[in-house]
Amino acid sequence: MARPIIELKNLSKIFATSEGELAALNGVDAQIYSGEIFGIIGMSGAGKSTLVRCINFLEKPTGGTVIFDGQDLSKLSQKELGRVRQSMGMIFQQFNLLMQRSVLSNVCFPLEIANVPKKDAVKRAYELLEIVGLADKAKAYPSQLSGGQKQRVAIARALATNPKVLLCDEATSALDPSTTASILSLLKEINKKFGITIVVITHEMSVIEEICNRVAIIDEGLIAEIGDVEEIFAKPKSKAAKKLVFPESKYIEQFVGEKCCRIIFDGRSSFEPVIANMILECKEAVNIMFADTKDIDGKAFGQIVIQLPDDERAAAKIMNYLTSKGLTVEEVLQND
Repeated sequence: MARPIIELKNLSKIFATSEGELAALNGVDAQIYSGEIFGIIGMSGAGKSTLVRCINFLEKPTGGTVIFDGQDLSKLSQKELGRVRQSMGMIFQQFNLLMQRSVLSNVCFPLEIANVPKKDAVKRAYELLEIVGLADKAKAYPSQLSGGQKQRVAIARALATNPKVLLCDEATSALDPSTTASILSLLKEINKKFGITIVVITHEMSVIEEICNRVAIIDEGLIAEIGDVEEIFAKPKSKAAKKLVFPESKYIEQFVGEKCCRIIFDGRSSFEPVIANMILECKEAVNIMFADTKDIDGKAFGQIVIQLPDDERAAAKIMNYLTSKGLTVEEVLQND
């Protein structure tokens, strides 16, 4: 297993407000491994943006420890912290480009701060614009670019100092679905080509399923659940994870007391018609009460809740068939 490049230990952040103290983070523990694409997802106000700003010490944590590449950030001087931040590129939702600077000049900006000679900075900037597909826009200004192009410039700028980690704070939230897909594809390509660890902060489960290897669910300042994306999509354990993975699952509760079962899809082919084959094989009709499945790399993840026949033998036949096909089948309980 790869080594942790970021370790968060009992991390807390308390803000003073007019109404008293507000705990944005309350004992966060997590490890992010070198070379992975790690997602942090939560509802609005869950603490995810505060968390990413604590990772690079733009916000100083109230308590706990952030270890980056073996260094405890709380023990570094401002000068040392500045050098460490050069290893952590940041990509924002609203791009944060300098409007009075050209595209080339925007990408050069962090290199200027790092005192890189101008000739070298310009060469590096052109290389990065080539990588993000904007070499022909070097002399353009942000106002002349689309949202997707602006985010590509922001990605090039974040890569300028050869960071070990890219922190993406809602980097696709301001983009349309097609542009979002192209940006996520670019980030995956960068991760694969350069081995850069990418941390994706988002409230969109579709972003997590598209790009991430592992994910942490944050809820009310705590990590509710953490693990492989496939595992959490298949079997979310916490209420926060279930709400994000199956946002309509509350509707299942009205079927408690009926003969219902949940079929959990955890990676079988998404092209296999399981329910249709079951009906043909068992010669019994069922009602689909709820369904939420997602296609991740050609595999099905999610759940379907079906209402079984009243006849005990017919119900048992269906359950046995589903089990024989290697599916996880379980009774639907209150508040599942």
